[in-house]
Order: sequence, then C-alpha cells, then structure tokens
Amino acid sequence: MNKRYCLTLDLIDDPALIAEYRRYHQKIWPEITRSIRDSGIVDIEIYLLGTRMFMVMEVDARFSFEAKAKADRANPKVREWEELMWKFQKPLQQTKPGEKWLLMERIFKLES
Repeated sequence: MNKRYCLTLDLIDDPALIAEYRRYHQKIWPEITRSIRDSGIVDIEIYLLGTRMFMVMEVDARFSFEAKAKADRANPKVREWEELMWKFQKPLQQTKPGEKWLLMERIFKLES
C-alpha cells in the first residue's frame, strides 16, 4: 500500500523567476525523474498559488526521506538541479539549516 506525504515551500516573489521555474518543471531533467522513481516515489504533483507551493508525493514501501537525501547527495546531477532550483525557491520561516521542502501535518480527513 502506498503512502502519501504533503510538503510545502515558497518561491521568491518575482514573476519572471516563477515563470522560469514553471518552464523547468514542464520538462524536468531525465536524471531527476530517474532519481525520483528509483527512490520509491510513485507519483509527485506540485501545486502553486502565488508564491506558495504544495507538493503531494505518493511513495511505495521502498521510500524513506533519509535514503532519498543520501542518494541525492551522492548524485551530481541531482545536486546540480537542487542548486539551480534554489535560484527560485525561498525557505519558509520555520525552515532549519539544510532543509527545503517542509512536511505538512494532516489535520483533517473525510472519513466514510
């Protein structure tokens, strides 16, 4: 059974940068897609409102945040992508050093 994680991050409030960020995400690098799938992430969606982004990740049993972070650190192309993305991204106020996307807490679920 897959698990869902929801994360958030802001973009820098600059329409030109936001437009460029959108363009990068219309066709992400194949090495990034491969690293995502290899980590056990089954699907990712990113939503944007103004500067606030919301990411939904569906993961399988192979996925862990720790293993993904370790694999990313060892992958030069992922490091290059993440460094490039920092040009557009702005950490949230409660972000600690080294953090980027923050895990959100689910506070409601419609039960049957």
